[in-house]
Amino acid sequence: MKQKASAIWNGGLKDGSGTITTGSGVLSGVPYSFRTRFEGEKGTNPEELVGAAHAGCFSMALSMILGLANMTPQKIETEATVTLEKVGDGFQVTASHLDVKVTIPGADETAFQEAAETAKANCPISKLLNAKITMTATLVA
Repeated sequence: MKQKASAIWNGGLKDGSGTITTGSGVLSGVPYSFRTRFEGEKGTNPEELVGAAHAGCFSMALSMILGLANMTPQKIETEATVTLEKVGDGFQVTASHLDVKVTIPGADETAFQEAAETAKANCPISKLLNAKITMTATLVA
C-alpha cells in the first residue's frame, strides 16, 4: 500500500510559507511555516504531523496486540510528543514519547505492559523513526 501527501513551499525559510495536502483530502492546503514550526503561530508543522501519525499507528497496533492476548480495550488514548532538536549544523527529530491510557476492565497489568511494549516496538511508524521512542502506559481498570 502506498499513501501520498504533498507540500508546496513559497519563499525563504523565515519569510516563506507553505501548504500540506494528503492524498485522501483529509488535509487540503493546510498552512505551515517557520512561524508555525518554531514560534507558536496557528497552523501545523512536520513534527506535529509525525506525532499524529505515531499516535494513530501505535493505537491501532496496540488494539491488535491486545486482541491477540484476549484483551479488548474499551478505549485507547495516545498522545505523542515529538522532540525536534538542533544537532550539529541542522535539526533532527530525536525522540517521540507516547503517553498511553487504556481502559480494559479486569485486565492483567503485566500482560498489558507486554502488549504495549510490543506495539511500541512494532508499529510501522515506530520502525520508521530513527529516534529514541519512550512510553508511559497506564491501564485504567
